[in-house]
Amino acid sequence: EGLPPVIVLIHGGPTSAVQIGYNLEAAFFTSRGYGYLEVNYRGSTGYGRAYREALRGRWGELDVIDAAGGALALVGQGLADPDRLAIKGGSAGGYTVLNALIRYPGLFKAGLCSYGVSNLFTLAMDTHKFEERYTDSLVGPLPEAAEKYRQWSPVFHAERIKDPVAIFQGDEDKVVPPSQSEEIVQALKANGVPHEYHLYPGEGHGFRKAETRQAYYEAIERFLLQYVIFS
Repeated sequence: EGLPPVIVLIHGGPTSAVQIGYNLEAAFFTSRGYGYLEVNYRGSTGYGRAYREALRGRWGELDVIDAAGGALALVGQGLADPDRLAIKGGSAGGYTVLNALIRYPGLFKAGLCSYGVSNLFTLAMDTHKFEERYTDSLVGPLPEAAEKYRQWSPVFHAERIKDPVAIFQGDEDKVVPPSQSEEIVQALKANGVPHEYHLYPGEGHGFRKAETRQAYYEAIERFLLQYVIFS
C-alpha cells in the first residue's frame, strides 16, 4: 500500500549508459513491488560529447549529484516512498553508491555495492592495463591531483556512512580487485555500520555462474527486506 520503495540503479563505466529495452534485473525488482530508476548521469554516453565530457575531472561529484537528484525527483513527483529508497551499482556504479551514502546520509536507506571502487589511489595503481590511465581524465593525473583522489575516495570518508551497505565481490576480479571491497568493509566494521560482505570464488568483474547470480539476488532481496522494507 502507498508509494513504492525504489531502487536507484547507477550504471558502470562510468562513461557507459543504460539503454531502453527489456531488463531482467528491472523485472526482478518490479515484480516484487519495487520501483526501478536507471540514472544516466552526466558522463553517460549517448547524449552528445559535451554531456559525456562533463564528467572529466569531476567523477565522484557530478555522478553523485545526479544520482541523488534522480531519487529526489521521483519523491517530488509522488512516485517513490522517501523513506524506502535504495541505491545500487557495480564497478564505477558501486563507487557512486558509496559516495552517495557519504554525501547524502539518510537519503538512501541502504546501498548495494558490487565490486565498487573505494580507493582511487590503489585503483590507479592496481587496475588492468586497458584502463590503467582512465583515472587521469576522470579525476586527474597523479601526483598533481592527489588531493582530489583523497577527496573522492570513499574509504577516506567512510566514517560518514551511516546507512546499511551490502558489498559483493568476485575473488578473481582484475578490474576492481578484491582489496577495494575489503578496504571499505574494514572501515564499515570499524565504524559499526550494518553491512554484509559476499565474496564469490571463481568470479571476476561481473558474476557469470548461475549459482552465484542466484545467491547474489537472494542476498539482495533479504538485505532490502531487512533494512528498507521492514526497518
